[in-house]
Amino acid sequence: MKKLEQLLSHLIAIPSVNPALTKPSDPAAGEERIGQFVADFARKAGMDVESFPVEPRRFNIVARLQPSGPLRQRVILAPHLDTVGVGEGEEHLFRPRRQANRIYGRGACDTKGSVASMLMAATELARTGQRPASTEIVFLGLVDEEYQQAGSRAVAKGNLKADLAIVGEPTGLKVVTAHKGVLWLRLKTHGKAAHGARPELGRNAVHAMAKVVDRLETEYAASLRLRRHPVLGRPTINVGAIQGGRQPNIVPDECWISIDRRTLPGENDRKVTAEIKEFLAEAGLRVTVERAQDGVCAAMSTEPSLPLVEQLLKVARQKQPAGVDYFSDASVLAGGGIPSVLLGPGDIAQAHRPDEWIDLGQLERAFALLTCFLKSLP
Repeated sequence: MKKLEQLLSHLIAIPSVNPALTKPSDPAAGEERIGQFVADFARKAGMDVESFPVEPRRFNIVARLQPSGPLRQRVILAPHLDTVGVGEGEEHLFRPRRQANRIYGRGACDTKGSVASMLMAATELARTGQRPASTEIVFLGLVDEEYQQAGSRAVAKGNLKADLAIVGEPTGLKVVTAHKGVLWLRLKTHGKAAHGARPELGRNAVHAMAKVVDRLETEYAASLRLRRHPVLGRPTINVGAIQGGRQPNIVPDECWISIDRRTLPGENDRKVTAEIKEFLAEAGLRVTVERAQDGVCAAMSTEPSLPLVEQLLKVARQKQPAGVDYFSDASVLAGGGIPSVLLGPGDIAQAHRPDEWIDLGQLERAFALLTCFLKSLP
């Protein structure tokens, strides 16, 4: 479908790097231009379009296709408009390139492929007049998924409610009803500084932290492997960063690590934080534990037996729901009372890579699947 490929190419060619992930002066920063393009595209197809401010010059785009009769339910198509950045000398990633049956470019699968297939499905129904009798279809272009999910958090706090949100993420066209959450914690050990020639006069915070890291990566990790979710598997922990001391001839008086704890439905940040504190205290390890402000997203689980979820699974010819390890806007929307699933073309393994790409055949199947689902709505 040439129109779909052209739409995706236009979207890739409009840089929309999350401002938090690049320099303030970067001309590629921000979702304002892509938001305007999406709004114009939907408006020309006959959809009712509004933009809702989230942060300065950052707007969620809401395009509505009203039902032909009384409104009884609402379905949201919710991809995010922002992408991660590019490295020095990688500006060519903003120029879409086709090779064989793939389209290469920043955001091709995460998630401009979802933007293209969802936007095209909604606007095709608008153009052809095939709107449902009692279901409102809403295309919701979200900002800031790649950093703090400010776009979806604004929706969750607002008045937009729905019976189902299909969040656009590269799931390989699998309907995902559950994903893990994430909690980032900062742990600090405290010591006593002394001259490196007389280490016995000090207390080495790095040595203390080495014991903490070992216990987390061995005994604590082993305890997590005893827990299991039917779709998501086990929770995990990773020590991702460490820093301590100033120079070799000074006994370090402090050391800190940053950890990534992937959570399951039913776990929350307070419970997990308390659990880690207690686990280390049991071994006599004295540690300060703080929650990182930009590293919290709850796990998500939506009941597959919900009528709209069952219907989507049927259209996708999928017998069992899927789960993924990464988090998304679906968690935030679900927390705001909107049952949510993930669905989109592409493979998460391609996301954020310098050779990011999406298969055009899968892009077209995403459009066909979404169109079939939307047409099946009452």
